[in-house]
Amino acid sequence: MDGTKQAELFKVLSVESRIRIIDLLKQKGPLGVNELSETLGITPSAVSQHLKILRYAGLVRSERKGYWLPYEIDPDALEQCRELLSKVCTCGCRGTGRVREAELEKTDDKLSLLKKYEEELKKELEEVRSRIREIKV
Repeated sequence: MDGTKQAELFKVLSVESRIRIIDLLKQKGPLGVNELSETLGITPSAVSQHLKILRYAGLVRSERKGYWLPYEIDPDALEQCRELLSKVCTCGCRGTGRVREAELEKTDDKLSLLKKYEEELKKELEEVRSRIREIKV
């Protein structure tokens, strides 16, 4: 991916509603415009515009099923995004999710930073556990 395409990708992902759409599609699987609209609390027209941009960027795809037009994540495109972000990330984690060593070295209050990171990990772990419980039911 050349520099221009990378910059365009960052522009596409710079809008909160688009990030929320991607997150919903990752969590719940294929959804239609109306379902996304209700969950996000924005108009179907706004959702359609965001999906158009996400589709053009190659991050989501759709295939009509009768009257329903479900949108879903393109997992390959999302993986390419992850790889790109790992390359440009400066936190020191190298995409591993480990303690951000570079951040830790820069701060005088290492304890607060580590406690904050611990809380983030606890929240993430609880989300994973919740999804496991949903699958088991």
